[in-house]
Amino acid sequence: MDKNLIIFDPDMTWKNVHRPAACLHVTGEDALSFLQGQLTQELRSSTPDAAAYGLWLNQKGKVLADSFVLREAPDSVWIISFSSGATGIRERLESYIIADDVVVTDVTADWQGIAVGGADAEAWLARQAGGVPAVGEFKRAGGGFVFSGRRENRPSFEWLLPCTAPVPGGLTEVPAEELERKRIAAGIPKVPQDIGPGDLPNEGGLDAVAISYTKGCYLGQEVMARLKAMGTVRRRLVRVRAGGRIPPAVPSALLQGEKRVGELRSAVADGAGGFIGIAMITKLGLDPAALLAPEPGGEGFIALVDLP
Repeated sequence: MDKNLIIFDPDMTWKNVHRPAACLHVTGEDALSFLQGQLTQELRSSTPDAAAYGLWLNQKGKVLADSFVLREAPDSVWIISFSSGATGIRERLESYIIADDVVVTDVTADWQGIAVGGADAEAWLARQAGGVPAVGEFKRAGGGFVFSGRRENRPSFEWLLPCTAPVPGGLTEVPAEELERKRIAAGIPKVPQDIGPGDLPNEGGLDAVAISYTKGCYLGQEVMARLKAMGTVRRRLVRVRAGGRIPPAVPSALLQGEKRVGELRSAVADGAGGFIGIAMITKLGLDPAALLAPEPGGEGFIALVDLP
């Protein structure tokens, strides 16, 4: 084991202060109706302060970016992503603005984020932010917004604050590597690293959490409807693990014998002398019981955790 690697108590309440990859403010009379026709999730909710997690697809249904979308008002909508860059999302949106009264402003540099999780996360937020929003909603606090996040396999929260605002004290600060370990252990895809422009949402299980099949038209909707009718995909994002090895560079090809069966897309040390990761694996001709090798003719040492 790496002596410099710190493994935190999984039950500990934690926070991580970071900068979001994207924070866009979409304004104008047509802001909500325009975004409704672009995002994979429903934005026309009866909830006053609605929050939704969704995807931005291309015409072929491939994943370009993901975002949390906060509907402050019909003419004021916030788009926040922690892994998809602001420039890509803004260009994707602006390429479809024709006669709409819509302005997309990149304000990423003005904001900071606090990810919070663990057993007492809600109690900490109740003290520091004055409460916890319900699922599908956001709460205004400290000049920013609090909403449910996607950091681990238990409830976690995101608190977006202006960079000029002080960061509330308390809780153990975990580094980005520990946050990555939590994400990978939970099998949560990072966009576009794990699921990107060459991939369909269903290949990463994002159809269950990021796609509405009842909202009506949006870019890529016809492909999503066909996939739902088919009920299957030929590739699948899975968790993998390896003992006694440091994490390889990603992306990295994965093979069984001489046949390429997938690609390792995320990897992080697991604290036991090995690593855990997320890989895109084909279902065709795969032996689920056989180990995977990262190079032709190499020794197999990577095992599937989730069988495709």
